[in-house]
Amino acid sequence: MSSFNAYLISGNAAQVSAGFAALTDAALDPGEVLVRVAYASVNFKDALAATGKGRIIKRFPCVGGIDAAGGVESSSDPRFNAGDAVVVHSHGFGVSHHGGYAPRARVPADWVNKIPAGLSLLEAITIGVAGYTAALAIDLMELNGLAPGKGPVMVNGATGGVASISIDLLAQRGYHVVAMTSKKDQADYLHLLGAAEVVASDDLPPATKPLEKALWQGAVDSLGGEPLAVLTRTVQKDGIIASIGNAVGIAFSTTVMPFILRGVRLIGVNSDNEPELRSRIWQRLGSDLRPRHLASIANLKKFGELPSIMEAVTLGRIRGRTVIEIDPGVN
Repeated sequence: MSSFNAYLISGNAAQVSAGFAALTDAALDPGEVLVRVAYASVNFKDALAATGKGRIIKRFPCVGGIDAAGGVESSSDPRFNAGDAVVVHSHGFGVSHHGGYAPRARVPADWVNKIPAGLSLLEAITIGVAGYTAALAIDLMELNGLAPGKGPVMVNGATGGVASISIDLLAQRGYHVVAMTSKKDQADYLHLLGAAEVVASDDLPPATKPLEKALWQGAVDSLGGEPLAVLTRTVQKDGIIASIGNAVGIAFSTTVMPFILRGVRLIGVNSDNEPELRSRIWQRLGSDLRPRHLASIANLKKFGELPSIMEAVTLGRIRGRTVIEIDPGVN
């Protein structure tokens, strides 16, 4: 392949532009594994990077796309062979290292995972970094005592990518899932994923006291800001909150009371993990944590549609996972 089209983010911290540009293999970053990319996805972080609404990109120019799925073309690392179906995400991918919005990506082997048997490339990218984060959050929460039968689990920002897969995974494990959303017209979608209840985000009164009525045994929070503050005050004794995003804001205000009087645990979830943990979570995503509703969660788009999608994602107008066809002919 002499040259290929890539979605390149250029500029500087003060002014960002993004668009298609021709690249060659010589422009790719160093790494042990060369991947032919079949699919990538659009995450909130990708949209912030491409629109300049968030200071995401660590070097310019950079091919965007923080996750990708495809086939190995070549590898100098013995863990991977030509033809392996793989998924790539996290660390510097699409941030400080050319990412998934191109038909080819060369990456460090530690950022690569073989796709579990039985999952297609399309299913793997529908899971992607969002589903990996959801599975990691549930893994950590259960290690800290979350269990079916102990009470409802709240998932806010419920129509987002991580939240959608979180609802799917929690419901299949027997949890009573309460999906919170500002999109009241998406109730049918959330019930399809397994939510037992769907509540509007503006129906719950704000928390004004250090401790409010205990409502949930746990929560997956993708919003941050005031919604996270409210969760700290409404989680029951020994409850667990997994913090996975900041769609509302990065700052929140609470007190120590939920932590010292109820033993509430606030767990940060970061997907930049070492190979052993990555492998274990991906194996679970192919077995006991395999999502059931990937076809309903995926929104398949053409590569050329990327520019128009970015603004919609930053405005919260997309539900589930937006999957981009880069080169779907990859085997």
